[in-house]
Amino acid sequence: MSTSYVHLNVENKVGYIEFYNPPHNALPASLLAILTETIETAANDPSISVIVLQSGGDRTFCAGASFEELVAISNPEQGTAFFEGFANVINALRNCSKLTIGRVQGKAVGGGVGLAAATDYCMATTHSDIKLSELTIGIGPFVIEPAVTRKIGSSAMTQLSLEASTFFSAQWAHDKGLYMKICSSKESLDAEVKQFAEQLCSYNPEALMQLKKTIWDGTAHWAELLKKRAAISGRLVLSEFTKSQLKNRSK
Repeated sequence: MSTSYVHLNVENKVGYIEFYNPPHNALPASLLAILTETIETAANDPSISVIVLQSGGDRTFCAGASFEELVAISNPEQGTAFFEGFANVINALRNCSKLTIGRVQGKAVGGGVGLAAATDYCMATTHSDIKLSELTIGIGPFVIEPAVTRKIGSSAMTQLSLEASTFFSAQWAHDKGLYMKICSSKESLDAEVKQFAEQLCSYNPEALMQLKKTIWDGTAHWAELLKKRAAISGRLVLSEFTKSQLKNRSK
């Protein structure tokens, strides 16, 4: 595969949303916008009862923000708009009336960890290590922090953020509550996700919708909070430290 995409496929009342951007599923603003729209479309589709969020490829679930776009940011407005892309996806998953399942087949970095945390129930493989590397380039995991902290707690979030050069194992992520189940292979993960999603589809839709509201109770302020966090990242990405780090890594 060499072409970026976001696809929605419906099978047995399950809406499978898959995104892909080679080589490591780092997301540019354009794909973030399409991903947000696709989640909203699936949420309003009466033929879909449960949504699965997944990525294409084998090695990486999502490497976070596209470095190419970060390098190209030239003013705070552009920076804020870019990071709002991740905020919009997280809020779309939060606001979605249907339960969402994260299917993480490989490593998740930065915003990728945020996407996994924003799903209601996340499964992964043993290869799905996680890292929040934002501090290494002079910014921080500000936009995704509420979603990640909500899943793993403030202490684990602090460790993950400050040990920014370290990959934490899938087992660590499971122990902290990010992953609900770990599978030995992508094939077994797909089987588990399919079985679980279709089982959920057999339940009372009204009960599922009310449970979704209960799960996310107390997060209505995120619509404004994540925009403010995006502005912080949008400003920091213009710092000399960050520009230097991005330049060195893009060589």
